[in-house]
Amino acid sequence: MILAKKVRLIPNEEQEKQLWKSAGTSRYIFNWALNKQIEHFEKTGKLNKISDRVLRKKLTKLKQSKEYEWLYDVSNNVGKQAVKDVCLAIDRFHVESKKYGYRYRKSAIKSGKPLTFRDFEDFPRFKSRKKSKISFYNDNVKLKVKDDAVLIEKVGWVKVAEPNKIPIGVKYTNPRITYDHKYWYISVGVEVAETAEKNTGISIGIDLGIKDLAVVSNIDKPFKNINKTKEVKRLKKKLKRKQRQVSRKYEENKTSLGKAGENRYKFTKSKNIEKLEKEIKLIHRRLTNIRLNHIHQATNEIVKTKPSTIVVEDLNVSGMMKNKHLSKAIQEQNFHKFITTLQYKSKLNGIEFVKADRFYPSSKTCSNCGDIKKDLKLKDRVFVCPSCNFKIDRDKNASINLSRYPKSA
Repeated sequence: MILAKKVRLIPNEEQEKQLWKSAGTSRYIFNWALNKQIEHFEKTGKLNKISDRVLRKKLTKLKQSKEYEWLYDVSNNVGKQAVKDVCLAIDRFHVESKKYGYRYRKSAIKSGKPLTFRDFEDFPRFKSRKKSKISFYNDNVKLKVKDDAVLIEKVGWVKVAEPNKIPIGVKYTNPRITYDHKYWYISVGVEVAETAEKNTGISIGIDLGIKDLAVVSNIDKPFKNINKTKEVKRLKKKLKRKQRQVSRKYEENKTSLGKAGENRYKFTKSKNIEKLEKEIKLIHRRLTNIRLNHIHQATNEIVKTKPSTIVVEDLNVSGMMKNKHLSKAIQEQNFHKFITTLQYKSKLNGIEFVKADRFYPSSKTCSNCGDIKKDLKLKDRVFVCPSCNFKIDRDKNASINLSRYPKSA
């Protein structure tokens, strides 16, 4: 199986400039390719995309013009992969839309403007210079690795913070260079052998929630919601304060562009605003790392129990996010990241990973007698069976039922 290896880069000043140039070029070509696809959709009236090969030929012609000579300053593979990423994103959009139906975004419908192809849910979005993830591709064939450095096209040999973390002399897949507003990283896929460890032979169920991140059938203590800890609350409070400061400074620096009654303004970005925005990005980075670390600790502990099967529920996260009272709490729990992390760790340790059917009544079924309590509400945190009067924590009951899913489904 393919396992990701990620290591921090230590570029010098010239190398960092070239890294920024490569990331900016990748973003520009991604947006150019997506715009070409949208123009094609609007012209034909159909969602049949332009092929990757045709777009690459158009990109080559674009580079030959004097206006776009600067595209030659970075590796040719950066642009090629950006075009490929657009085509793959459109393919994923079709897969999701065929599964759930082609749906327009509610915000687009409420605006009252004529609807276009780009107003579909799950349709690829243009990459923003301010908000999008900063990353670009490096050709896996041309990637060279030494004990303490990696060779990146048009950048050169860049030192790494952790020597010998990326194995030498193996085949690499999908090398990507990313920036998290503090450090540059390179991540590559490396093929590793799946281990056939001796497992306990038991099946465990995992119930995900907001009160606790995960309740596991064979572990007494639930994995806590990390967003309720003092450190995360302190950082969220600090983030809120910094965002308000930025908002006030933008209001102070705005100038009107239109006539009286027209809401047209120009916002000037001062050095103080830039400093505050950098602080905000670093707080977001810190929060992301805390949540990701908690997910890795929880999934490691689950896998170390060595079950033969792990069963999780197939959550409708997009539907859950529509609840305005719970949407932020659900978003902060990172359920998708938890499931994908647990899935690859299960595969690595020879554990069968099963997703229970979305409509499987794990919470409503009594784990003692099997009777279904149809009138169970979300506020009922203790499950009381109407048939056998069995009392148990609601989430623990769901996890036990999930552990029996393969046998009962």
